[in-house]
Amino acid sequence: MQAIVETVFDLVYLCTVTTLGILMIRQGRQSRQYFLFGIMAVTLGAGDAFHLVPRAIALCTTGLENYTVALGVGKFITSITMTIFYVLLYYVWRQRYQVTGKKGLTWTVYLLAMVRIGLCLFPQNGWTSAEAPLAWGIYRNIPFALMGLLIIVLFYQSVKQHQDRAFRWMSLTIILSFGFYIPVVLWADTVPLIGMLMIPKTCAYVWTVWIGYAAMRHDLQK
Repeated sequence: MQAIVETVFDLVYLCTVTTLGILMIRQGRQSRQYFLFGIMAVTLGAGDAFHLVPRAIALCTTGLENYTVALGVGKFITSITMTIFYVLLYYVWRQRYQVTGKKGLTWTVYLLAMVRIGLCLFPQNGWTSAEAPLAWGIYRNIPFALMGLLIIVLFYQSVKQHQDRAFRWMSLTIILSFGFYIPVVLWADTVPLIGMLMIPKTCAYVWTVWIGYAAMRHDLQK
């Protein structure tokens, strides 16, 4: 039952974010922010597919323990693409609110992204090991969490300043995604049930993408 439910959920998720992303790329060509949002959504779906597709195959066949390498490689790729996802979201923020300058802020985002990706490249992460060290899971997620916190603050301040109703929940979706993700990083290995938090975390990302798509549709209908 778990295999069927989880596989269907993951496929619906991947198809949803990828389809919405493609629609934004095609329909939002006249608006750089929506074009970027579309690329961001496709990056999210494509990156997560590297982990979720092998997981679905494993659940429906011989079990996760027989797909350790494929799942580890997929998790590594997802870690990189999620970092790119937030860099693109930062540029969506700049485009939507016509932000210019702020080179220090941009370099901060790049620095956090590079540190995150750099930490992911260390062999000590044990991506393909069944006993990946918790410590490195924490190390690589520190700059990632800081990047997320920065994006949360930027959207919260800009939405409030511009009274942007279309993006009023953007900060909340990012807060929820990290709020559900962090416990998984810290305790999922010792308490497997905590891994279920990945479901609402995934829903938060769908909400993030839907906010961009709904805003684009509203603007196109004006």
